[in-house]
Amino acid sequence: MLPGAASVVPHLLPDYESWQNEAYTSIPQFLRWWVSDTTEAQFFKTELGGLGMLVGGWVAHLAWKRGRRWAGFPVSYGTGLWPWVVGSALLGLLLSEIAWGWAWTVTSTSQPTFVPFVSVPPAIVLVYGAGWAVAVTGAVLGAALTTPVALLVVNFVCVPLGLPGVIGSVTGMWIGALIAFLFCRHLPWMPQPGGDSSADTPEAAGQEDVPAGTPAVPSRQGPGWVVRRVLADFTEAPFYGNEIAAVGLIAGTILTYVLNPLAPVYGTGLLPAVLMAQVLTATIGVLVYHRRWVEAGWYPTFVPVVSVAPATVLTYGPTVQAIVVGAALGAIAGPPLAAQISKRLPSDFHPFIGNVLSMTVCTLITIPLLSVLPGFTSAS
Repeated sequence: MLPGAASVVPHLLPDYESWQNEAYTSIPQFLRWWVSDTTEAQFFKTELGGLGMLVGGWVAHLAWKRGRRWAGFPVSYGTGLWPWVVGSALLGLLLSEIAWGWAWTVTSTSQPTFVPFVSVPPAIVLVYGAGWAVAVTGAVLGAALTTPVALLVVNFVCVPLGLPGVIGSVTGMWIGALIAFLFCRHLPWMPQPGGDSSADTPEAAGQEDVPAGTPAVPSRQGPGWVVRRVLADFTEAPFYGNEIAAVGLIAGTILTYVLNPLAPVYGTGLLPAVLMAQVLTATIGVLVYHRRWVEAGWYPTFVPVVSVAPATVLTYGPTVQAIVVGAALGAIAGPPLAAQISKRLPSDFHPFIGNVLSMTVCTLITIPLLSVLPGFTSAS
């Protein structure tokens, strides 16, 4: 259906390659590139999807504050910190683009300058709470630590070995985060962890400091809850975890595809297959680990949505086996590994570290392993 719609609509957006070549030629093009990086964790790389997600997050935050029943899953885990989360993340992303954007001009390939947006800056805000000192510290540490590690791993490990770039990106996130949280212990201006309504873990978030009138989590988690949860998993990477933000993200990305199929997903034209794999892996994960959702209140079923499932499609093409096998393996292996790692971290280290480490391990194992199976031939 998407390819059919795209074939009858004029291509009003430039393709990814043309856009990449112009990203640093003017301020408007740079701003478009900056906003598009807010969706690169989902493999979309589209500014319309980024704007949709940001607007959706803002709507969800306001609705949560006002206790609206349609607010969905509490954005940023019900901490009330979403404005600080998104502010620190956008600043960290901007610093990363300015400091490290030259890397892709040297290599002529896309580089993981997006990594601060979904790692250290928002995680530090969620652990240490609101405030300019916390937000700016998170942004600086994110740009200074996660991006260079990701650049090194992508260009000197992933590219030579033919591994998906997501392995380097998420490796930069967990290595940079481990260093950043160690630094934060010794920075005199940082408050005590857990202050200003932040929560140490997503499981704990949303169970306290909730404004009066906020609807309780429904006791019956039926088909409607599953659909909402699958959608929300698309925005867990930037620490939103909300279905309204996800609708904005996906709608903006689909609109981009319709306006030019070679604009999103790095110009591969694979958005329909990538979306199918992501929806399938989230659905499998939510259904398989439904009991963990009920018991813990949160479970990292989103892990394969932004790692194994789309990476398999990009590596082996839009085949049925790539979509189904990558989605199934990622959904089964990724969440429990992430949960086990996260619960062993110090209390002042955000548990997202376990999530991205799980992404590294699962993708590093799954993608090469599939190459020995019949029907899995590299698309490159």
